[in-house]
Amino acid sequence: MSGRPPPGPPQPRGPYDQQPRNPFNQQPYSSSQGHGQPGGYYENESDVGDYAASRFHGYGTDTESTENDVYGNSYPSSEPLLQGSSGGYSDYSTAHYGEYGPSGSREPYPGWTADRQIPLSKEEIEDIFLDLTQKFGFQRDSMRNQWDLLMQLLDSRASRMSPNQALLTLHADYIGGQHANYRKWYFAAQLDLDDAIGQSNNPDLNRLKSFKRGPAGKTPNEKSLDSALNRWRAAMNQMSQYDRMRQIALYLLCWGEAAQVRFVPECLCFIFKCADDYYRSPECQNRMDPVPEGVYLRAVIKPLYTLLRDQGYEVVDGKFVRREKDHEDIIGYDDVNQLFWYPEGIARIPLKDKRHLVDIPPSQRFMYFDKIDWSRAFFKTYKEKRTFLQLLVHFNRIWVIHVSIFWFYTAYNSPRVYRRADNNDEPTVAMQWSATALGGAVATLIMIATTLAEFSFIPTTWNNTSHLVRRLIFLLVTLALTAGPTVYIALYENPKQESKLPVILGIVQFSISVVATALFSIVPSGRMFGNRVAGKSRKYLASQTFTASYPVLDRKTRTASIMLWVLIFGCKFFESYFFLILPFRDSIRVMVGMEIQGCSDKLFSTYLCSKQAAFTLTIMYVMDLILFFLDTFLWYVIWNSVYSIGRSFALGLSLWTPWKDIYTRLPKRIYAKLLATGDMEVKYKPKILVSQIWNAIIISMYREHLLSIDYVTKLLYHQVENPTDGRRSLRAPPFFTSQGDKGFAGEFFPPGSEAERRISFFAQSLATSLPEPLPVDAMPTFTVLTPHYSERILLSLREIIRVEYQNTRVTVLEYLKHLHPIEWDSFVKDTKILAEESSGFGGASPFGTAGEAEKEGRASDIPFYAIGFKSAAPEYTLRTRIWASLRTQTLYRTVSGMMNYSKAIKLLYRVENPEIVQLFGGNTEKLERELERMARRKFKFCVSMQRYSRFSREERENAEFLLRAYPDLQIAYLDEEPPRKEGGEPRLFSALIDGHCEFIPETGRRRPKFRIELPGNPILGDGKSDNQNHAIIFYRGEYVQLIDANQDSYLEECLKIRNILGEFEEFNTSGQSPYAQWGHKEFAKEPVAIVGAREYIFSENIGILGDIAAEKEQTFGTLFARSGAWLGGKLHYGHSDFFNALFMCTRGGVSKAQKGLHLNGDIFAGMTAFARGGRLKHSEYVQFGKGRDLGLGTILNFQTKLGMGMGEQMLSREYYYLGSQLPIDRFMTFYYGHPGPGFHMNNILIVLSVQVFMVALLFLGTLNKQLTICQYSSPGQFIGGQPGCYNLVPVFDWIRRCIVSIFLVFFIAFVPLFLQELMDHGTGSALIRLGKHFLSLSPVFEVISTQIYSSSILTNLTFGGARYIATGRSFATTRLSFAILYSRFSGPSIYLGMRTLILLLYITMTIWMPHLIYFWFSALSLCIAPFVFNPHQFTFVDFIIDYREFLRWMFRGNARTHRNAWIGYCRLSRTAITGFKRKRLGYPSEILLPDLPRTKFKNVLVTEIIIPICLAIIFTIAYMFAGSFPVNGKVPPSPLIRIGVVAIGPLVWNAAVLLVLFFVSVCLGPVLDGCYTKFPAVIASIAHVLALVGMVGFFEFLWYLERRDASHAVLGVIAIVAIQRAVNKVFISVFLTREFKHDETNRAWWSGRWYGRGLGQHALSQPAREFGIKILELSLWSGDFILAHVLLFILAIPLVIPFVDSAHSTMLFWLRPSKQIRPSLYSSKQRRQRRNIVIKYGFIFLVMFGIFGALVAIPAVTFRETLDLNCPFCDLL
Repeated sequence: MSGRPPPGPPQPRGPYDQQPRNPFNQQPYSSSQGHGQPGGYYENESDVGDYAASRFHGYGTDTESTENDVYGNSYPSSEPLLQGSSGGYSDYSTAHYGEYGPSGSREPYPGWTADRQIPLSKEEIEDIFLDLTQKFGFQRDSMRNQWDLLMQLLDSRASRMSPNQALLTLHADYIGGQHANYRKWYFAAQLDLDDAIGQSNNPDLNRLKSFKRGPAGKTPNEKSLDSALNRWRAAMNQMSQYDRMRQIALYLLCWGEAAQVRFVPECLCFIFKCADDYYRSPECQNRMDPVPEGVYLRAVIKPLYTLLRDQGYEVVDGKFVRREKDHEDIIGYDDVNQLFWYPEGIARIPLKDKRHLVDIPPSQRFMYFDKIDWSRAFFKTYKEKRTFLQLLVHFNRIWVIHVSIFWFYTAYNSPRVYRRADNNDEPTVAMQWSATALGGAVATLIMIATTLAEFSFIPTTWNNTSHLVRRLIFLLVTLALTAGPTVYIALYENPKQESKLPVILGIVQFSISVVATALFSIVPSGRMFGNRVAGKSRKYLASQTFTASYPVLDRKTRTASIMLWVLIFGCKFFESYFFLILPFRDSIRVMVGMEIQGCSDKLFSTYLCSKQAAFTLTIMYVMDLILFFLDTFLWYVIWNSVYSIGRSFALGLSLWTPWKDIYTRLPKRIYAKLLATGDMEVKYKPKILVSQIWNAIIISMYREHLLSIDYVTKLLYHQVENPTDGRRSLRAPPFFTSQGDKGFAGEFFPPGSEAERRISFFAQSLATSLPEPLPVDAMPTFTVLTPHYSERILLSLREIIRVEYQNTRVTVLEYLKHLHPIEWDSFVKDTKILAEESSGFGGASPFGTAGEAEKEGRASDIPFYAIGFKSAAPEYTLRTRIWASLRTQTLYRTVSGMMNYSKAIKLLYRVENPEIVQLFGGNTEKLERELERMARRKFKFCVSMQRYSRFSREERENAEFLLRAYPDLQIAYLDEEPPRKEGGEPRLFSALIDGHCEFIPETGRRRPKFRIELPGNPILGDGKSDNQNHAIIFYRGEYVQLIDANQDSYLEECLKIRNILGEFEEFNTSGQSPYAQWGHKEFAKEPVAIVGAREYIFSENIGILGDIAAEKEQTFGTLFARSGAWLGGKLHYGHSDFFNALFMCTRGGVSKAQKGLHLNGDIFAGMTAFARGGRLKHSEYVQFGKGRDLGLGTILNFQTKLGMGMGEQMLSREYYYLGSQLPIDRFMTFYYGHPGPGFHMNNILIVLSVQVFMVALLFLGTLNKQLTICQYSSPGQFIGGQPGCYNLVPVFDWIRRCIVSIFLVFFIAFVPLFLQELMDHGTGSALIRLGKHFLSLSPVFEVISTQIYSSSILTNLTFGGARYIATGRSFATTRLSFAILYSRFSGPSIYLGMRTLILLLYITMTIWMPHLIYFWFSALSLCIAPFVFNPHQFTFVDFIIDYREFLRWMFRGNARTHRNAWIGYCRLSRTAITGFKRKRLGYPSEILLPDLPRTKFKNVLVTEIIIPICLAIIFTIAYMFAGSFPVNGKVPPSPLIRIGVVAIGPLVWNAAVLLVLFFVSVCLGPVLDGCYTKFPAVIASIAHVLALVGMVGFFEFLWYLERRDASHAVLGVIAIVAIQRAVNKVFISVFLTREFKHDETNRAWWSGRWYGRGLGQHALSQPAREFGIKILELSLWSGDFILAHVLLFILAIPLVIPFVDSAHSTMLFWLRPSKQIRPSLYSSKQRRQRRNIVIKYGFIFLVMFGIFGALVAIPAVTFRETLDLNCPFCDLL
């Protein structure tokens, strides 16, 4: 290392060699920790981890008495905390290795043994760890854990290379190699200059600077980066193996206890750097006293942890509660980390004595860590402001491309817009050039807005704004060049003069605009004027290293990437111009300048109504622009699918690939591709080896009950006797010889079975190219890590055979039997065989005996087929529980599937090493022990059970069952101890157990192998990422596979593990030292960081919703991932992906964890790996099972979580870096790749397009209704005799094209599904699946899914509140009530759907065309989708009971607290804006609600104030236009006054009612409080009914006023709804204060009793606040009452259809009527109660239906024909 003293030889190793040694005889834990006496601590363990435990058994001292002791060096400035310590270690010595394991026959780390010429022995490595632990105060359990991690890493690498090379490459990966994160950080932070010319050589240099550094006399070459890199490489090359080992050990020890600091990798690098400098110093080497245990945690980690924790949490009443701070005000992980990127940041770090850390010599800095004032060190390095400007900054090139090109197209085709006032025909040529050229000015304005917004996101304290200033100056100049000529031409051009100057000027302006638009579209903004990506200045080195080290694509792939986007935009621009823009030209031509004649308004005269055509045209322009955006995604889906399909052909993955006889060739491919046959002896026949693999696969399927014994016999290899010579030989199953590429006709597999699917994929996958496997003993070690919170571990008997909910018609077991009939039959047959065997041994069979079966006939089999057993003994019911758990989404299924890795490794090891079988000579016990040793050596499975120590009894029993079933399974969990001092914080530990750990008699729990103290509660974020982070220290090996707790794997897929690990391209490494020279081809290529895998959604067979969820995962996980990985755009990783553990763990871990911001934390791991130089690959030949959400509610909850997570991603700095630095083709692949931001923006634009189009149609409807439209004959000839008509025919043609465009954009969602199914299963299967989707109303789901995605993103960008939503993945067989579904979906979809339906009603009445049916379908889908996909929604009795529950839901909650009431739903919906008061009053209703901060006013200004007001104005203008034409020759009254009275009237009526009832309740409430408890409910009911009457009355009044035209009444309703909605939103956003978390104020209003409510000082202000709220609440209640009844009337229509429930269930569950779920069973009392409810509330429902019908029908007849009141007030309106 540059500037450091050269490392010395390995001997002597430091002062600890001169110290006497102490035998390892201390307790592993102090007695105060409650772990009993130490005897036999790890006696029963059989993993290699026990060796780590035994090596350091008892090392260390009791930490109880040294809690406050820190490092003991005495510097003049040190506080007493760091003065020497009297406690410490006594003399110690090294223990000798004993025999390993129960057999004592094998080394724990076979790759690292003395006979392999290892550079350091295990004892020497152990001494390094002991020494470092003494020097720095690491925890002894952490030391043992990291020692075991390092030894297994060395063993893993040394198994395929020499031990020397293993250590070299490991050091290169961690510390000094070309791709080591530490080395990159070292030079990015310019610490080479700090070390070379620091304080000792240049006392005048008090701070580090980005440039102009170095003393005079230094040559430029010495200060250059290249020379520094060469000095580094030389230092690394000369370093001894001992020092390399010590550096790795020190890094691991620092990392192992870092807790949350692991999320800030460069901060960890700085800690390691300081520790390494300190270790090399004489002070450290001369120190004799050991540092007490735990000092590193308390002095270094805990202050940083405390800072990170206190950013998001504060202590209230002794409990940590979330601070009301948004991301822009929180110093997050990234802000902390980025301080260490730059020398200026490191120079900021202050000490408590006002000095700075850089003032301290490097060798002493580590000793000052406990004196650092971290609170003054950090600041925001990027402000994640919650604003839509983030979208402008991150995706500015998207806006430039679309808006500018749209301007070019439309400006050229809109000549009449910018014609001169004195020229009625066309503009001049110069003006047309110039107006079109303004597209460049538009692009420049977008870039200026981007730059100005960017100023507000990044700090102005560093040098990162200089390039923005330069860019802004350039943009202003460009704006002058692209817009200035237009001003000249418009003002000074004289058409009568034949001057060529304006034309030349216009052409030059257009040329400049084209160049500017191309520049801004292609060049990333981060590369303009200060190239932060490829610039050579060291100023940008950190930015390049950590945000823009994108892996380079090879020329062929990059060409393909560029060609993809050339094709997409080529087709898009061509199609958009001829399909969207040219047809729009005629509409523009006829509408520009159209003045409406004959209209007038008493208030505005002709000013507004005459401009109606201009308003309409403006909205049409906006509509066309939105469609212009949508076209791009349409073409992306098409061409990306073509690319992906072409890629599948190239890989040999498609069913259509010209591979023949994939089953016939399967044995040869198993031998060639799965077995490491290169080193095997020829004497073993391939057939024998393959037979063992194949038979194991088939037998595993039999054991999983996928195959019955009849099929198994047809599929196994059999030994047969040759009749001629009597010799036995292997006979291959006829399956291999008689099958072609396609189906099996049921001969070898049950038709459509899971076994058939798995074998089919297995055979097809081996037809592709696979990396060559290594022998088992040479393969890398890897770990599977699964986070677990509260997911089901194992289903209980109660859960599977009992109906849990009243509205559930079926038990889980019954439903599973319907879904898996073949597997249930196999299970029952297996059970009966077991019963016969049990009775055959002479004992009583718990399953019943064969004799009983003979006596009772088939009746004795009923229990078997019903529940799978006869005896209820736990050991027998367990079989049924396991069978059900393996077919639902349980942790047991995941563990069982992933443990197939162990079986696969043992199988491969035995097959590839037949000599082992011969060696043990039939001793199966020793053979199995040897195989298990190898499996344990190469594979680990760790489940991070965050809640394990707090499990319920049932959960603990299930977890213990897992450990007994799979003893090698490891469980990491959080262990908690009470605080040592009263009032202190509890102590938390990361602990690890497995099935070999002994039980502690006192607690009954297993004794942990490792128990490492944490600085505090590690769950600071949304949970999953923190859970993974606390357990990541227990991973082993070189790779980690992240698996969710709802996944599965199969033996045949696990056999490919060596192939998929080969994708990391680390199997065959060079024997050359990575430090010999930079740029060697073996070490220069970017490392592979993540390898993705396919996922099969095993929940796809449960009906339409399960299949939709499976289809989404299938298209993303396969179709898009295939092309994305190939083109370098796959940033997201699936849950089955493999990680390069060294790469990821040195760069922040496998996910990010800031609360809210990193809700989808796993996605950020992909972006981090990509930005830091890691390659992301995708493997198609391996698949893992994956469960998905199964009901509409859970699916939409999941989509809400994804949408809100995407909203948070759009605020993140990762999007800023990618959007402003990626090359254009890779940026587009990132943006549009599913589920990238383009996918979600497309959903937003689809919803927006529908709404804008409805407004455009409404305005066109007013024109069509009020004006005389010109008529044309079919050839297009004008029909004479139409004076004063208006030509809108081109506009109607434009409408039809727009509808077709919107339909195509929506329909394109089904294209990936069809194509993927076509490739995987053929044309027939694709057509059948697509047909089933349409017949099952899948388009209805797609409509609401699009809206949920859109709503969740917009809600998050406005209000925030992103959080993890536990969706639950149980079967969706429970019927939800109407009230629950209405309250859940009214905000996201139902309200929007109903508003759209009213708009459509008016549009249909004014401009009917068949194309509108599509919009009726879409709008209706938004309203009814939650109910259509509700199981048994159309059962008459349940429907009426639903109605009863709905009425109760509407009225209750006013007399006493009720968690399911309309008032609670209403209060909760507005708290997204108002938030809650944080005062805790201890009322029961408080616990029902979470903490919510008030949304900032700037966040709601646009969405909650400006947009609703604008919509109200727009619809009011439309209504005023419709009412501005003379009636019977008279000018009508102003429509504005009319609409104002009817809109505000209900609110005034509500206020009057409330005032009267308020005085009644205040006077009578306290009197009647004790004797009549229902008084508040009665008062509330009266108020709500009167409000409903008032609202209906005012609408009927409007109907009367518009009695001459029903369409005007509908238009009035549209305007009134918009006005009332605007009033509601403005009042809540501007005037409403925070809500109490309890409902006391609501109950006080109706009861009249305001005292004793605990309101305190708020008791005086709350009545006035509540009065305002109640006015709006009554209005909202009335609206919900009416709207819900309209919905109920619509949903009641299917009830008259015979067998509708059966047909609906067939659609929903894809079960034939004969196999459908039985109706619920009720007692006679229950049936009587239900019958009475149906009679009573059915009558009420019919009465309400009649009232609603009368209110609509009677006025339509009466008001128009007969009723004509003498009403002077009405005449004024």
